[in-house]
Amino acid sequence: MNNRPKVAFVCVHNSCRSQMAEALGKKLAADVFDSYSAGTEIKDHINPDAVRIMKKLHDVDMEKTQYNKLIEDIPTPDVVVTMGCNVTCPYIPRASVEGWGLDDPTGEPDEVFEQTIRVIEEKILDLANRLKSDL
Repeated sequence: MNNRPKVAFVCVHNSCRSQMAEALGKKLAADVFDSYSAGTEIKDHINPDAVRIMKKLHDVDMEKTQYNKLIEDIPTPDVVVTMGCNVTCPYIPRASVEGWGLDDPTGEPDEVFEQTIRVIEEKILDLANRLKSDL
């Protein structure tokens, strides 16, 4: 049975930062935790720039491996990571919460997306190390 903690990356629309975090969590920390992303409301697609740049930097095609989800569409998480949406996220029972405070790169140049992805990578690895020491 899988005893890995469930980590939910939560943002308003579940279309950019939270999707990139889910993909990077699956790629970089799948041995430590299960990654999910979700939103309080959703768009009908993942941000095309996020898809393109994640494919370029990490060879991950988020359109093939992920889709937009609401919080109620994912398993109850053990850890909730809010991406920095400047809104009040819903209360999720049993979950510890941490905020990453990331600005939305939507509409920005590729360099801003790449910087956001690098920050998410660092935070994913840090979270994995912290959760590993808790196991």
